[in-house]
Amino acid sequence: MNNLVRLLTSILLLAICAVAPTASAADPERIIVTNARLVGRDAAAQDAAVNVLIVDGRLTVVTQDQLVIEPGDTAVDSDGGFLFGQLALGSRPSFVILDEDPRENVDVLLDTKTYARFAIREGVIVKNDLPEVAIPSADVEPKPRRWKAYTPPPIAVPIRYFDSRKWNKFETKPISGLFIGALMLDRQFWLSQDSNSEGQVGDVSEFEGGEIRGLRFGAVGTLNFKRPWRYTVFAATHTFDKGFDVTRNDEFTWFDYRLDIPLPANLMLSVGKQKEPISMERLSSLAYLPMQERSAIADAVMPVRNHGITLSGSAASDNVSWAVGAFNNWVDSGESFSDTASVLVGRATWAPAFLQSESNLLHVGLGLRRSDAKQPLRARSEPEFDNAPLYVDTDLLSADDQMTYNLEAYWRNGPYMLGFEYIGTDVNSPQSGNPFFSGYHLTGSWAVTGEMRGYRKRSGTFDPLPVARPVNQGGWGTVELAFRYSNTDLTDGTVDGGEMDVYSLGVNWWFTRSAHLALNYRYINLDRFGAQGDSSGLNARILLMLD
Repeated sequence: MNNLVRLLTSILLLAICAVAPTASAADPERIIVTNARLVGRDAAAQDAAVNVLIVDGRLTVVTQDQLVIEPGDTAVDSDGGFLFGQLALGSRPSFVILDEDPRENVDVLLDTKTYARFAIREGVIVKNDLPEVAIPSADVEPKPRRWKAYTPPPIAVPIRYFDSRKWNKFETKPISGLFIGALMLDRQFWLSQDSNSEGQVGDVSEFEGGEIRGLRFGAVGTLNFKRPWRYTVFAATHTFDKGFDVTRNDEFTWFDYRLDIPLPANLMLSVGKQKEPISMERLSSLAYLPMQERSAIADAVMPVRNHGITLSGSAASDNVSWAVGAFNNWVDSGESFSDTASVLVGRATWAPAFLQSESNLLHVGLGLRRSDAKQPLRARSEPEFDNAPLYVDTDLLSADDQMTYNLEAYWRNGPYMLGFEYIGTDVNSPQSGNPFFSGYHLTGSWAVTGEMRGYRKRSGTFDPLPVARPVNQGGWGTVELAFRYSNTDLTDGTVDGGEMDVYSLGVNWWFTRSAHLALNYRYINLDRFGAQGDSSGLNARILLMLD
């Protein structure tokens, strides 16, 4: 397939060069092509819409993020044209942009003079009939992203969400939507455990084996008012999320049901069962993260989901985001509203504009969460493997209230990302010595194949890695390497919940946007019951998503 694409691209470019002048050496050093659709094998649906940056004749970025256009750039809008050719990062690209899909109309490949709007050969423009993209004025608001809800769905919305030809999409005058789902299959291998660890948590070999980590399915879409409302409805079976849904053998669980209602002043009101607005790691879907599981401290002290309302907005050209919410879990708890803990939570993020470029971005955030603790509290977590015993556990604690603090900082530079989060929980419990539980993680990742995570400014979260060249289109997919160090300390006051350090290495291979294989290795050190215990393990995961 790769050889065929190269041959056809070369023939097209030679034909174009015969009738088009070659660009001179005085051409601008930066070339930006926006809103182009990558041509794949699937003739029944649109392909990924991307923006392309070429610097000094070499392909630098292929992304779904908006690119910053600077004075002197050559920036053109392909208006959904079909990009056909080779996009190898770091190379001198050769491609054409065609008016029509060559998979549906073979005449496009036979008559380039008519159908080709733009062509680059070895990093140099040889034909350009596309309109220029003007540099936006500072007082012009950027176009909003299509999926504007603060909390993304539990599964990534496909790129082709608005393609009416998708078999799993439905459209009527009052309501439109898309059915999506995901299946995660895990296979746990425990590699080592010393005698101290076995005395602390039992024999971990009893937890070795395969499991359905999660099977989630549902729909996202719009209620088509003048200003459309967005809805998210998801269910799960054999869902093993920790924290809020503590029953591990539920056959069926309503995972999300939420309405996102646009308000004046560019505000959004989200109502229903949803994630509380705190911690990027907690807000992100597992499919978005470099590691298979969240850090232990996030699972130990923060819920997965809760019932309530969230009001969110943004400022400073969306470089600042904020959200506040009120929650109470009386629906799932089976108790009355007055007997169930009420929670107030808020989060603010900032991505400084002066530190942003096409590939570089710094994100910082602060979150606060207060619970009146009308029900006993319990912090606990496995060692960042789902198929594992509890390593740290405070047991039930009676408390007057609880305050949680979250600090987050992430830096993304092209295919590299480095992230840090700290979580501290102050428990007002005189009978337990008013313990303070805390933890943090440091995570780094590198997309070896060169892709870059998009960033959602309105919610201060990162997208999953894109797959620029899927294996079913002759590419290698997307390969990512990751590491993480995390610390969880649940020992304070009279509580001996344990202190755990986890050292992790991971590799993710996305074959396509809807299928990937991941391997995670962890070395775990646990300080509890007056002993230091060590263990290690490996987990393999296959993730399949309905796209």
